[in-house]
Amino acid sequence: MARVRELISYPVKGCAGTSVSDALLTPAGLAYDRSFMVIGEDGVFRTQRRHPRLALIRPAVSADGTRLALDLADDADGHGAVHLDVTTSAPRRDVDLFGTAFRGIDQGDDVAAWLSGVLGTPSRLVRVPPEHDRIADGLVSGPSGYADSSAVHLLSVASLDLLNRRMAERGAPPLPMNRFRPNIVVDSCESGDDWAAVPHAEDRARRVTIGATELGYAKLAVRCAVTLVAQEAGARRGPEPLRTLAGYRRAASGGVVFGAKFSVITPGKLSAGDEVAVTEWGDAER
Repeated sequence: MARVRELISYPVKGCAGTSVSDALLTPAGLAYDRSFMVIGEDGVFRTQRRHPRLALIRPAVSADGTRLALDLADDADGHGAVHLDVTTSAPRRDVDLFGTAFRGIDQGDDVAAWLSGVLGTPSRLVRVPPEHDRIADGLVSGPSGYADSSAVHLLSVASLDLLNRRMAERGAPPLPMNRFRPNIVVDSCESGDDWAAVPHAEDRARRVTIGATELGYAKLAVRCAVTLVAQEAGARRGPEPLRTLAGYRRAASGGVVFGAKFSVITPGKLSAGDEVAVTEWGDAER
């Protein structure tokens, strides 16, 4: 068996992740993951593709989900922090996620003004409404908040190690795991004699159990320009990793893939160090 090396939640889509030692896995992924989203005045979601400074915004959600705080990793301009009581009763508004219409609960003018100042463009914050009924597609479909697609993104350390070796052959420096913004990072056990020791083994995992929880494979994770953003700097940094990935991880669709997306079959509690077992395997998609 392999083990969970790290659990990361991203309460606000596109903003910094929070590494946690324990997390509740809900039907829609890690608790509060991508439950908030920054939008423009037109309702279209903001992304690091166009607004890399999102990566510098650090969200913190209270355990009961009723409070949210946002601050900046690098607050050279003195924006400070903003704190808000999360509302689920405010009027809904139309939001646009990759051209698909959803609804969001606007979180008010104070946080909107703070985000607008940080990003340098009019922005607002919305929360997934309780009646949100989005079902993400894939081999195993399932509920999802404001994630790009399926609820859980799983990536192995072995896959990143292989990428960094290939990048080194091109003279490029290694990249950290946060470039890929996974929810569950899986590592090999000390013996190295398990499935997670094989790069991209997650591509073939069809059923995965972690403690009492179970995940079902949905699809490969197609990578985009967000991987070009250095998360600690909130800025783009050259052509990697897409340049190297294009040489050995190109999908039939034309994009490049790295990591896998899963839907939640059985919710429950997850902890760093939990054993990760693959109970069903399939052929790798490409």
